[in-house]
Amino acid sequence: MQILYIYDIKAKNKREFNRVKRVFYYRLNRFGLGRQAFRTKSVLIVDEKNERKFDSFFADFKGSIEGYKVYAEGIESL
Repeated sequence: MQILYIYDIKAKNKREFNRVKRVFYYRLNRFGLGRQAFRTKSVLIVDEKNERKFDSFFADFKGSIEGYKVYAEGIESL
């Protein structure tokens, strides 16, 4: 099973948006996901074994990032 995280950065102004974005992607890159996960501009797909790690990661940005989690048995590229 895979977990699909859909997220969007929310901020009051451009300066706050850029700060949150910079910190978010810096910390996300520190996971060293490589081929373990699929990532686009606002979607992250990870294996279920990494669920707790990413739930905690997104919880750290509560209030600055609006996020949703979807459990998927299969995902196909179109």
